Amino acid sequence: MATRRRKFAERRKACGLNQERFAEAAGVDRSTVQRWESGETGPQPWQRPKIAKVLRVTASELDLLLTPDAVVPVLPASPWLTVPEPTTDDEFEALELARRVGASDVGTGTLERLEHAFDALAMKYPVSPPQDLLERVRKHSSYVAHLMNARMTLGEQRRLFVVGGWFQLLGATLHIDLHQDDAATARLQTASTLAQHADHPEIQAWCYETDAWRVLTEGDYDRALELSLVAQQLAPGGSSVAIQSTAQEGRARARLGDAKGTYTAIDRVQLMSNSLVPRKGREHHYEYDTGKTLSYTATTLAWIGDPSAEMHAREVIAKLSPADDIEKWPRRVASANIDLALALVGGDRVDEACHAAQRAILSGRVVPSNHWRALEVVTAVEARQLSEASDLREAYQGLKAIERGN
Repeated sequence: MATRRRKFAERRKACGLNQERFAEAAGVDRSTVQRWESGETGPQPWQRPKIAKVLRVTASELDLLLTPDAVVPVLPASPWLTVPEPTTDDEFEALELARRVGASDVGTGTLERLEHAFDALAMKYPVSPPQDLLERVRKHSSYVAHLMNARMTLGEQRRLFVVGGWFQLLGATLHIDLHQDDAATARLQTASTLAQHADHPEIQAWCYETDAWRVLTEGDYDRALELSLVAQQLAPGGSSVAIQSTAQEGRARARLGDAKGTYTAIDRVQLMSNSLVPRKGREHHYEYDTGKTLSYTATTLAWIGDPSAEMHAREVIAKLSPADDIEKWPRRVASANIDLALALVGGDRVDEACHAAQRAILSGRVVPSNHWRALEVVTAVEARQLSEASDLREAYQGLKAIERGN
């Protein structure tokens, strides 16, 4: 039984078009429009760009309008979510071919490739510019939305919702890195909706943990603490998100000056991470590892003013720095240098602090959402009225200029 596309028809009417005028603008017969709106058939890929233009919507918004009424994800409301149709990309041509030869309109092969693609992007996250990864996430999200109209088994539908949720979650993280808050919020809402449909508490917990980090970077530490606690309640026991949301709790408590709560959170993270099996050569943004424990501890101790932050930060730098080439640093090393600088300022070793902070800034690995951390070091050095302050401020202004240029 076909399921009507009520929102698609409502959008046509909102544009002041009856079925006959819309059909003429789209270059099809009126009967074709009737079949589209009744859910009997859907527009072909090559017809969609023209339809989107007539209806004055983006490609991703059109995909959601064409979703049958029985399955309607949250419609993103941000202009940042304009998604190009991946019709000329070899990777997506291969995905489409795999779908067509499967037993259903989706097929296990297509889902497996999407899942592998997500894992690959999540592993590139620590060493790739966020704007580069975001383009790939947009294309995969668009393809997932395209598949929502296909016939599939209930098991395949759940897998599609899950992988779609992961892509939306990663997209939200990248938008946060780029200080694109409206887009981040829209993607988090969509990820949460897909996770609820798929009954996937892990993704739901990650949504709260990710939002906790977003508001923490904005200075709302009470809200960050609240969100991290909700994430822990939703997280499956012993999962990566359970550990990371606890680490996020520790960072929020550190910013609030709650020393006892901070150290308790650090101890809980250490206890949970001790049970993890190390995965050599695999750093995945949504898989916690012992290296992350060291990095989070360095940051948290630096924020609470504990001198041992210096030791932890130096250990991160020693373990993860590829020789002395700052342009090859993963993000953790840049963050550890900021932690080190903050600890050194606290110990009145300002020369060393300026050196560490400048290296972090010049590495190009400090994303916009972390600029405020570098600014804390700059401000602390300037407060001491030292000659090194002008060079450090100049480096920081260069960092901000790059952000504005993007």
